[in-house]
Amino acid sequence: MLVEEVAGYTVGEAARRAGVSRKAIRVYEARGLLLEPARTSGGYRLFTDEDVAVLQFIRRAKSLGLSLSEIAEVLDLQRGGAQPCGLVIGLLDAHLAQIERTLAELGALRESLLAARDTAQASLQSGQEAVFCRIIEGPWDREGGGAGNLRAGQR
Repeated sequence: MLVEEVAGYTVGEAARRAGVSRKAIRVYEARGLLLEPARTSGGYRLFTDEDVAVLQFIRRAKSLGLSLSEIAEVLDLQRGGAQPCGLVIGLLDAHLAQIERTLAELGALRESLLAARDTAQASLQSGQEAVFCRIIEGPWDREGGGAGNLRAGQR
């Protein structure tokens, strides 16, 4: 679409108004998140208030952890006249479930680290000798499969 009069925002101004970078706008255009903007006779892209609103939506959606492909799904539904709220709720629920799984894994890792540290501290305080450190050697060394039994290429 070619526009003779300047009626819109340059990419820099649209980026500033939306709180995104000019490079991000190019990425969003390439991914189809933004509709093709009007252009001046000189070839400059001109963005509307609606384009800026879409850019702000993309920024907010990304801050909630949505991927560009998920954001594209939401925009496609909206542009098709459908209400995307159900999809958004489903996407957010999936992200929340992943966060819960990650938190559980991190909690288990924390407990393992605390136990390893406590074991190493107890070994150090009791004067037990260790080739490296009880944290690194772990229980497998006590069974004969630890660092002392590594092949030359594994050290």
